[in-house]
Amino acid sequence: MALNAVVFPILPGKTAEWHEFIAELNGARCSEFAESRRRAGVQERTFLQPTPMGDLVIVTLEGDDPARSFGQLMSAKDAFTTWFLERVKAIHGVDLSAPMPDGSPSKLVLDSQVVPVLAK
Repeated sequence: MALNAVVFPILPGKTAEWHEFIAELNGARCSEFAESRRRAGVQERTFLQPTPMGDLVIVTLEGDDPARSFGQLMSAKDAFTTWFLERVKAIHGVDLSAPMPDGSPSKLVLDSQVVPVLAK
């Protein structure tokens, strides 16, 4: 399985709203969330990272092709995805429905088990 990670800042004053969003994903919208990730062939894990510069969210996607799965997730047109993308934009200020410049949200540059990974 391949792994990809991406980090999103939480906009100032939006951490409480982010917690409400996560509570919905863990609660009332849990089955929709899980099904959307299953359809894309990826497992998502999300971490909250407080920093001196503000709160960050670290999202990992694990699957056969996480970059493809990310694109599939962000381009879906169902009601859940539309709601999800609107919440992400309001909380993080990021429009995930817009294509990523390099296709993937992040690039692996170091792996302790596969040495070296060259950064370009």
